[in-house]
Amino acid sequence: MSRRTVLVVGAHPDDEVLGLGGTLARHVGEGDEVHALILCEGLSLRHPDAKEDFIAEEGRAAARVLGLLSWTLHGFPDQRLDRQSLVEIAAPIERMVRELQPSVVYTHWRGDINRDHVLVHEATLVATRCKERSIEKLYAYETPSETEWGIPYDFSPSTFVDVSRTLSTKLEAMKCYKSQCPPANHPRSLEHLKNRARYWGECMLLEAAEPFVLLREYWR
Repeated sequence: MSRRTVLVVGAHPDDEVLGLGGTLARHVGEGDEVHALILCEGLSLRHPDAKEDFIAEEGRAAARVLGLLSWTLHGFPDQRLDRQSLVEIAAPIERMVRELQPSVVYTHWRGDINRDHVLVHEATLVATRCKERSIEKLYAYETPSETEWGIPYDFSPSTFVDVSRTLSTKLEAMKCYKSQCPPANHPRSLEHLKNRARYWGECMLLEAAEPFVLLREYWR
């Protein structure tokens, strides 16, 4: 199997781990070059008095656990993407697509309750439109605590990735996000992430899986 270049686009630090940490670790394990682009910082709204961006440091630590080749934080203000034009949001994605020439791209699901996620989804569609011919597959991933609250809930996965061997790596990466890792009974808790992966796995007779919606596929 030839080495692929993979790009995951997320709205906030931790989205890349919550949605597809096991899949990214599997890509790395199979020899793919994996990059993450995070469009918004996660500090200003929740920790306005913080003097250092500790969430970005958590993200870089998580990226090292997953084995990502790069983890880029663009720095749009958290929960304020609706103040940007779609062209402005798409611009950093387009730059990275031109630079990396990825064959696989992952982005948020369009039905998430979080408005930043919806706009990142739309911007990724703009940035990966058909003129970027390196892209063979474009997928949408779920984000626990955001996707299930969309009304109506319409995340209907068409692709499942077996993460039985990489779920532990995802959980270790999530531990790096100490400020974003709540206790049990929360959709982002380690316990729930494990149970969620087991649920999707059982849908496909697997031990653990992560689900995706195939948005676009290009056969060469």
